[in-house]
Amino acid sequence: MAGRIEDYALIGDMQTAALIGRDGSVDWHCLPRFDSHAVFASLLGTEEHGFWRVGPQSNGDEPPKAARRRYRGDSLILESEWDTPRGTVRVIDFMPPREQHAPQLVRIVEGVSGRVPMRSALRMRFSYGWVVPWVQQIEGRTVAVAGPDSVWLDTEADTYGKDLTTYSDFTIAPGERVAFTISWQASHKSPPAEPDPESALEATADFWREWVDHCTYHGPYREAVVRSLITLKALTYAPTGGIVAAPTTSLPECIGGMRNWDYRFTWLRDAAITLSSLLRTGYHQEALAWREWLLRAVAGDPENLQIMYGIAGERELGEAELNWLPGYEDSTPVRIGNGAAGQLQLDVYGEVTEALHLAHMTGLARNDYASLLQLKLIGYLEDHWDEPDEGIWEVRGPRRHFVHSKVMAWVAVDRTVKLIESGDVDGPLERWRDLRDEIHRDVCEKGYDKERNTFTQSYGSRELDASLLLIPQMGFLPPDDKRVIGTVEAIQRELSTEDGFVLRYPTSQLDGDNVDGLQGEEGAFLACSFWLADDLAMIGRVEEARKLFEKLLSLRNDLGLLAEEWDSKLQRQVGNFPQAFSHVPLIDTALRLTASGAYGG
Repeated sequence: MAGRIEDYALIGDMQTAALIGRDGSVDWHCLPRFDSHAVFASLLGTEEHGFWRVGPQSNGDEPPKAARRRYRGDSLILESEWDTPRGTVRVIDFMPPREQHAPQLVRIVEGVSGRVPMRSALRMRFSYGWVVPWVQQIEGRTVAVAGPDSVWLDTEADTYGKDLTTYSDFTIAPGERVAFTISWQASHKSPPAEPDPESALEATADFWREWVDHCTYHGPYREAVVRSLITLKALTYAPTGGIVAAPTTSLPECIGGMRNWDYRFTWLRDAAITLSSLLRTGYHQEALAWREWLLRAVAGDPENLQIMYGIAGERELGEAELNWLPGYEDSTPVRIGNGAAGQLQLDVYGEVTEALHLAHMTGLARNDYASLLQLKLIGYLEDHWDEPDEGIWEVRGPRRHFVHSKVMAWVAVDRTVKLIESGDVDGPLERWRDLRDEIHRDVCEKGYDKERNTFTQSYGSRELDASLLLIPQMGFLPPDDKRVIGTVEAIQRELSTEDGFVLRYPTSQLDGDNVDGLQGEEGAFLACSFWLADDLAMIGRVEEARKLFEKLLSLRNDLGLLAEEWDSKLQRQVGNFPQAFSHVPLIDTALRLTASGAYGG
C-alpha cells in the first residue's frame, strides 16, 4: 500500500524523477522522461504495478520504516536510516544529473553499526503497471525488456528471481557498502555502460553544491527557499528548460475523489512567478532557459496560445484513463494527458506578457522575437479580451467572465504599453492605452460587489475566488485601495478553512451550480494561502502575514516538500507532489517578508 503523500521523498536528474517512501520503496518512476510511462506505479495501485524496495529484512507483514531521513546538505541526495535489533543501516538514494549517460537511479546500502540483514526487491512493470517485462541475465547483468524499453540492473550482490520479482538478500556490516543501479536504455540499442556508483555520488554532490552556491538569498528563511529552489531545479527538464508542474499524475485533490489530473506538463501561467523567483534569487541561466522554452513553445501560432505544453513544447496532450490502476487510496480515475490543454484561458496572455516584461526589465539577454511575440499577443487579445473563458482554475463547467482573466488581460496590455513607452518597440500606443483603461473600467464596474466591498469570481456572481488576491500583486489596484482591502478580508472570511488556509473557490456554489463541473470537494490550495500572506503584508498587516507564512512552512514534510493542497479535515497533504506552484510562491513570500523585516527570532 502506498504511503501518505507527504511520506515521499523526491530524487531526480533534471529529466525525470522518482518518489521514495519511508519504507525505502520507489513507488513512482517514469523513464526516460517526466511524461514517459511509469516503470514503478504502485503509488497509484498496488505492488503488482511495480516497485523497488531496499531496506532491512522483516518477518512482519509491513516493511519497516526509516527512523530518520534527510537530504545530504543542500542537495537531492537522500539518506534514510533504519535502527533494527541487529544494528543501524543507511541507504543513499540519488539520480546523477544526466549528460551523455543513460538515466540512472542509484541506491547505495551502507552499514552503520551491527550486522543488518537486508533485502532488495525489484518488480518492474512497464506501461504504468500494465506490462510484465521479459527478464534475463546478460553477462552478469539483469535486464528487463518490454517493447521499446529496457531497464538494466547492476549490482555486486547476488540476485535471484521469484514471483516475477528480482531479489537480493545480503547482510551489511559497519563500513561496508553495497550498490544497486538501474539504467534505462531504448531496447533496440546497445546496453548502457556499466555504472560507477561511488563516482556518480561524488559528482552528484559536487553538482548540487556548485548550483546552490549561485543562490543570492541569505535571509532568515534560507533553508526553505533553497529547498524550494532545488525542487524547482529538479522539476526542470534540462534539455529544453521547461518546468513540469509536478512529477506525478492523479494524486487526488480529495482522497477517494475524482479530481485527479496529470501534472507532468508545463503551464504557461507558471512563467511569470517562476521567472520572478529565479531572477530574484540569482538563477539567471535557468530563467533564460525558461524564457527560451516559452518562445519555442508559442512560436508560429501565438493567436492559439495553449495554457500548457509538453516539456519539449508538444501541443498534443490528449487525456486518457488507465482503468487497470485502482488509484491512490481508491481515488479514480487515474488519468494521463490533460484535456484542459484545449481550453480558452485568457489569463495566460497576461501571464506570458508579464514573464516577458520581467525578463526585459531585469536585463536578460535581448530577444527580438520576445518583443514581437508580445505585440502579437496583444493584437489577439484586443479582439477577444471580453469573451468568457474557463479561467485560471481550468474549470470544466460553462465558460464565464472570470474577473481574474480580465485582470490578467489588463496586465498584458499594461506591460505592452510600458514596453512601447520605453522606446524598444513600436506599436499603437494611444489605442492600447485606451484599451487598458477600458478593461480596467469593465472589471471595476462588473466584477466588483459594492454592497460587500469585494471583487467576485466572475461578472454577475456573488462567489469569491482566491485568484482575486493577485489584484494588488499585479498592480491592477494599489494595496491601500479599499476595494483591495475589502477583497482580502472577504476571502479570509469566506474562503478560509478553520486552520486559516485558503480554498481556491467554493466547489458548491450558492445557486447550486458547480462552477468547475465536477463532484466532490478539494483541499486548501497552498499557492493561494501564500498569496494571502503576500497581500496581508502589502496592506500593512505584516505580523499576521508572517504568522500565516510560518504556519504554511510547518505543513512541509520532513524534507521540506509540499504538494498542491492541504486537507484540513484529514490534516494531510493532497494533490500532485511535489508541486512547483506551491514552492514558487513560498519563495516569493519569503522574499517579500524578508524585505519588510517581518520574521521571527
